Order: sequence, then structure tokens, then C-alpha cells
Amino acid sequence: MSLTVKIGKKSQIVIPKKLREAIGISEGDEIIIDLEDDRIVIKPKPDSYTKKLKGLHRQLWKGVDAKRYVKGERKAWD
Repeated sequence: MSLTVKIGKKSQIVIPKKLREAIGISEGDEIIIDLEDDRIVIKPKPDSYTKKLKGLHRQLWKGVDAKRYVKGERKAWD
């Protein structure tokens, strides 16, 4: 989705309702603004980074016994 907005007097912009709803932000929410190359990327700030990262790359660990894996890694440290 691409929309055009104007920059106001104090260099402020208004995020259109369609975009706010699409990423689930509303008044009072905190957002993260990143600069990636020549683009500004706006993301909602997660309530908890732990919850946000939970399950990340779970498909890579499918079928792996976590306890056995960690035990093997710890053994390799010795």
C-alpha cells in the first residue's frame, strides 16, 4: 500500500488511517522508525521483545531434541 502525505510546518507527518490500521497502531502507541538505505521504515514497538521473538525460526528446529542439542553444545565447550 502506498500513499502520499505532506510534511507539515514542524516537519511532522500524519500517518493515514489505512496504514495505522494495517500495522495495528493507534494514538499513544510507540513506534520504531528505521532508516534503511534511502527509505524510512515505521514499525509498531512490541510490548515485549521476548514475546515478539518467541517462535522465530521454529521451522529450523523442527524435529530437533533441544535438550540433546544443548547438551552436545555444552560438551563441545570443554
